[in-house]
Amino acid sequence: MPETIRSPRQELLIKRIVEARKRAGLTQGEIAAHFGKHQPFIANIEAGQRRLDLVELIALAEVLDLDLHQLIDELKRAPTRFKKK
Repeated sequence: MPETIRSPRQELLIKRIVEARKRAGLTQGEIAAHFGKHQPFIANIEAGQRRLDLVELIALAEVLDLDLHQLIDELKRAPTRFKKK
């Protein structure tokens, strides 16, 4: 499988997470505290240096009041570098 860390979909995911955090009026540190982590945990996600697994994404969406179904639908419509068979 090709690398996805800098894919258009990954970039869009990061953008939506940052937007949701700012809309919620939360700092990176405040969100990290929800996970029992330090601020760099969220900073690395937002900088594209760390990817989320599905369980983490669900938990983050709950903290940010982010509609995960809507987000996934948007990500599915975003360009991809993968060739469809």
